[in-house]
Parts: sequence; structure tokens; C-alpha cells
Amino acid sequence: MRTPALVAVAAVLFLTDGITAASSPSIALPGCTSKCGAMDIPYPFGTTPGCYRPGFMVTCNETYRPPKLFLDNGASPGPGPEVVDISLANSTVRVESWVSHFIVGNMSHVQLAMSRSSPFVLSAKANSLVIVGCGFRVVVDIVDGTGEPFLPDVVCNGIGCCQPSIPVGLLSFLINLSPLDGASRCLITPSLAPEPAFNASVHMVEQEWWTDGSNVYGLQQYFIDLPSYPDMSPFFVPAIAAWALGRFPCEEAAQRPDFGCRSKNSMCLNSTNGADGYVCQCSEGYHGNPYMTNGCQSGRGRLAAGIIFSIGVGSGIIILLLVLAVIFATKKVKDQKAKRMKEYFFKQNRGLLLQQLVDRDIAERMIFSLEELEKATNKFDGARILGGGGHGTVYKGILSDQHVVAIKKSKTAIKREIDEFINEVAILSQINHRNVVKLFGCCLETEVPLLVYEFISNGTLYAHLHTDGPQSLSWKDRLRIASEVASSLAYLHSAALISVIHRDVKTSNILLDDRLTAKVSDFGASRGIAIDQSGVTTAIQGTYGYLDPEYYYAGRLTEKSDVYSFGVMLVELLTRKKPTASMPSEGVSLVAHFMFLLNKDRLGEILDAQVSEEAGDEASEVAAMAAMCLRMKGEDRPTMRYVETKLHGLQSVENTTQGDPEMQEYRVKLRHTTFQRRSDDAADADKEGQSNSRRYSLEEAMLQSASLRR
Repeated sequence: MRTPALVAVAAVLFLTDGITAASSPSIALPGCTSKCGAMDIPYPFGTTPGCYRPGFMVTCNETYRPPKLFLDNGASPGPGPEVVDISLANSTVRVESWVSHFIVGNMSHVQLAMSRSSPFVLSAKANSLVIVGCGFRVVVDIVDGTGEPFLPDVVCNGIGCCQPSIPVGLLSFLINLSPLDGASRCLITPSLAPEPAFNASVHMVEQEWWTDGSNVYGLQQYFIDLPSYPDMSPFFVPAIAAWALGRFPCEEAAQRPDFGCRSKNSMCLNSTNGADGYVCQCSEGYHGNPYMTNGCQSGRGRLAAGIIFSIGVGSGIIILLLVLAVIFATKKVKDQKAKRMKEYFFKQNRGLLLQQLVDRDIAERMIFSLEELEKATNKFDGARILGGGGHGTVYKGILSDQHVVAIKKSKTAIKREIDEFINEVAILSQINHRNVVKLFGCCLETEVPLLVYEFISNGTLYAHLHTDGPQSLSWKDRLRIASEVASSLAYLHSAALISVIHRDVKTSNILLDDRLTAKVSDFGASRGIAIDQSGVTTAIQGTYGYLDPEYYYAGRLTEKSDVYSFGVMLVELLTRKKPTASMPSEGVSLVAHFMFLLNKDRLGEILDAQVSEEAGDEASEVAAMAAMCLRMKGEDRPTMRYVETKLHGLQSVENTTQGDPEMQEYRVKLRHTTFQRRSDDAADADKEGQSNSRRYSLEEAMLQSASLRR
């Protein structure tokens, strides 16, 4: 129990801090708004006339929850970019990049300054110019036409990025695109242009944000998806805008009546951030707002004032009690608001889930509370993170009954993530297979649902396969894992209530338990297809290197898309090479190089040494099966049920594939075929084989390039 003396001491300490804070100077002019939601609005910025310097008007839009702050664009009606941070010390604002648009045609004019009269310009020091697209060469010219191009030759082939440096002080420039010979081109759909044209987007991006690989992937994925979903929510790309006052150096500005450094403890510095003019800073030992009278103050003066006013212990006790009462009331209000939000999200997510579930009782049996999952993960402690990917972060959780589970939580709250999580619940709730990760339930009380899975303790197949040492998984384990994955995919395609296409089959989505039993996971991108449908046209999703080229270019998703990805996985098991990287000497994808060597009867050159030693003839059998799965036309590929049967046969005492006519015939054909489709082209290729060269049709080259990471 607290004594009156302890309460008095607490009051004195509280008053010291309180008076110190109270003596701090205001960041805005008297009578002016200093807050927009959680955002501070320091002078020279302001929302109403008389509260800001010319060019520094901002708008607080309170229709958002919480309210959002926007710059005045200084040109056309309407708000400019959203402001997420203002730094007086650095003379910068962090904004949503206003250089963010699609290039339609071969040229685009990029404006770095908001307008000629605006004090803001995108910082060349803090930002990077990023051009996202594929199949073109980029030349960036200074607009005045008198200088040489500052980006003479940058290539974007495939879904890639160009990142040139930007001269300080540059206000605008032209971007010219020209076709890249022999490369695939990303063309916008007819709905976006009357005739085929280049499809690229230009972004001025904060360098620190751009160095995060997940942000790079998100921007590329947004670029891919936007032509198919033109009504998608804008992808937030931050940029740093620099600013200065007056357009005069300090010597001239100090003689003018509108000189901005108002505090007597401030100093003027000529701008070096690309904007014309000067900036103000508090002198050493002072801090605050140099643009306001008495805005820069010494910390020692505020501390002395706090000590003087904190002597009144009795007053301190009263104030302390009042503050405690306010804290209690605020906490109660926050708790009530959090409760209402949980109820809202539960109703919304439950409704979305019920729309997709065949058995509505499942939704009631699989519900976990947010409180239970927070307790299980120690409030989602970073030490509990097991891993993550494009669809969220996975935490290790221990439920109240001591059952260990894996809990997946989305990184972002966007409609696409919500749809993918709901989709995963709907699909996994109808699947029961020993080689598919089991879904125990979900929590619907958050904006994006949380998923609760069985805990698989031994990591991913990718991690076991790609180790630094010479030895990896034994061939016996690799063959068994491949057979188990084939069994699960065959079940998904033909034995579940609906045909399920996984759409992201890869080694990093195959989990292994303590016995190295395979468990297929991550169904966020999966699609269910009615039994009477052969496929569905949809936006491209998947992982480069594993992606079916036919699906990539035609947008037609079928069960054979999973078959192709499984074939890539078989190549990965045989070679221990990563499909997402090109071969360093040949510059082609792993799949293309594998097929070339297999056709030339030189399989041993690419096999993992451990496979060559342990597999014997089984390696060529699995290689032939992989080649069948990797056929360019989906209709020519085998079904997963067929693949499952053949892989099971390889594991038996008597190798049943030895006498299989189709496998025997296919191994013979491999020695006499190329990637070309027409017989006359194949004959030409055989003639040219003497000069150690191989011909690829343009179509096949484009399809093979689709399996490379861009």
C-alpha cells in the first residue's frame, strides 16, 4: 500500500515532467491547428490562411479514420500527396510519391517539383528513381535538351527494375523507351490502350524503404496485377520531399522583411538539398521550432521552471489523482473501442467465410479468440517467429492445453490479403490428407484473419535441400518426399470435394516433420474449380522459376499448372540447384539447361553428385518423369495421379517403370527432340548440332524466360 509520502514524491516527479512539457514552446502559431490525427503540423506548415508561409499549406482530411494530412499541390485543384512525417531538422517531408504513374506509349515526362511556385522538390539524396517493367531499354534525358542523357543505357528484360542516380537540383526529365531485341515485352491490355504499347511504371522511392526486399517484391507484384485489376487500391510508395524558403541565399534573405528564421537562438543555412533558398536550424544547445519567435529554447531553462512549479506537493497529489482518473477513463474507452472493432471484424470476416464454405458448421467449430492466440504467442513476440513469406508471418504458439501450433498473421491489411486468408480457410477446411498441413482453425477478430495450423517442427524442404555442405537429403528421402507431394497434389486435383489447384508448388512450401514426412502448405494463392470445369482464367500468381509458362502468358490456370511446378521441383531434387536463379555460364533458366542436357543424353553433367552416387538408374527415370511434367503444352503433361503411380512404383522392390511403354518411348524421344514444335525446324536443329549450337523458336525462348526471377 502506498504511503502519503510516496504519493507526494510521485506527485513532485510528475509535476516536474508536466511543467517541463508545459513550458515547451508551441510548434504552431497561436490559434492555429497543430495536429492532424497523430501528425504534428509545425509552422511554417499550416491548414488555414495566416497559419502557414506561402507554399506550405497542408490539408487535414478528417473523413479518414484516423485523419490524414495532404500537401497542397500548388497547381491543379485537389490535394497533393499524403504526408506521413515532417522533419524541421532535415527540412524534409515524407510523402506518398507523386511520381507514380504508368507509361503508355514510348515516352513520358516526369516532373520532380510539384510546380514552379512550390518550395518542394523530391530529394535526390534520399530517393531513388525506380522504373518497373520489362522488355525495353530506358534512356532518361534532361528536359532542357542541351545536356547529354544522364542514364545512357539501362535494360529492363522481364519483370525488373532500373534504378539510376539523380542529379541534385533536377526538376524534370523525359523517359524514352525502346524495344529490347530478343526479349519478352510486357504489353498493356487493350482496355488500357487502343493498340499494344509498353507497360511500365515510374516511381521516386525513399532509398531506405526501397532496400527492403519485401517492398521491392510488393511493388513488382502490384505492377503485374494492375492491368488485370485496374480498380485495385493504390500501392503506397514513400518518397522524401525536400523544401527551402525564399529562393534567396541567407545573405540576401536576412535583409528581407519576410525572413523566416524568427527565433533569436536560430541560424540560417543555405539549402543543399536541391530546393532553391535557405533553411533554418536552432543553434547548438537549443531545440524547437526556429521558424517561430522564441521557438528555440534551452533544455536547462525548462528544467528549472519545472522544479520551481513542482514544489507544491499538495497540488501535485490532486493533479496526480486527476491524471490517474483520466488514464483510467481513456483506457476504458480504448478497451471499449477495441471490443467494438473485434466484433466488427468478426462479423465481416465470418460473413466472407460463410460465403465460401460448403459446410457452415465448420465456421463455428474452428473459431479461436484473439485473446487466446495473443496469450499463446506472448503477444506475437518476435522470438516466436518461425518464418514467413509473401502471405504473412508464422509464429509458434502454445495453447492453454499445451498443444503446440503454428499461427499465421498477415503483414499488411489490404483486401487482397483478407481474400487470400479467407480462401485458405475455405480450402483447407475441406481437405484431409496426411501430406497436407492440417488447419485447426482461425481467429476472425482482426482485420485480416489469423490461421492456426498443426506445428511442423523440421523446417522446409528448401532448407534441407540447399545446405552449404556437400551432403543433403539422401536420394531415398528425396524420392519418398517427391512421391508424398505427388500424392497430395493428386488428391487435391481429383479426390477433394472440389478440384483444388495449389498455384504455388515449390520446395519452400513443403514442410517436413521429425520423420521427414512431407506436408504441403501455404494455400493463400490456391483456387478451387468445379468438377465440370477444366480451368479458369485468372491473374498471374506464383513464384518465378516454378511458374507454368503457358499459365504465365495465357492466364489460363489448370491442374497442369501444378504439374509443371512439380516438374521443376523434381529437377531441383535431382540437381540441388535453385530454379529462381539462372545458370551462371549459360545465362538460361535451370529448366532450360536441364532439358538441353537431357536431350543431348548428358544428364550426368547437371545431377547432384550425391544423386549420381545413390540413385543409379532411378535418376534417369525421375528425370524422364520431370521432362514429361515440363512439356510446354499443358495438355501434353501427365496428370498428378499418373505421376504419383510412377513414383510409388520407383520405390517398390520391383521397378514397375522399367517396363512402362510410355516412359520407355519418352526416353527414346528425348534423344531425338528439341524445344522446337515443327518437324522441319527439328531437322534443321539436328544439322546445326555439329557446330554445338541449338535453335529455339521465339515462342519457346519466351516461355523458358518466364521461369527466371525478374
